[in-house]
Amino acid sequence: VELVESGGGLVQPGGSLRLSCVASGRSFSINRMGWYRQAPGKERELVASIASGGSANYADSVKGRFTISGDGALTTVYLQMNSLKPEDTAVYYCNAAALVQPTIESAWSLEVWGQGTLVTVSP
Repeated sequence: VELVESGGGLVQPGGSLRLSCVASGRSFSINRMGWYRQAPGKERELVASIASGGSANYADSVKGRFTISGDGALTTVYLQMNSLKPEDTAVYYCNAAALVQPTIESAWSLEVWGQGTLVTVSP
């Protein structure tokens, strides 16, 4: 299973960006998809997540500004970021909790990370 993010870039404070994460591979399903971010000198933190049933969770710092959404299978997930602040500057990573099942008799869980996309919020 591979995750590819896109949509990062430079934006002014108060602006918006939409990040995309596309999952590809064979014989897999996604149980949960999340967006994390890591700012320079800081630990990676969860920004938002969405489960296969559609329920979403957000970090307090982004509630009301960011929205996570995806297709029904969560193979494509978006993070709409509005009212961006300089403190949102970070590398944003997509993370998936997947189930790989190539045969009826064989299945295993897998956690996958994307390569990251840089978001810079600056005047």
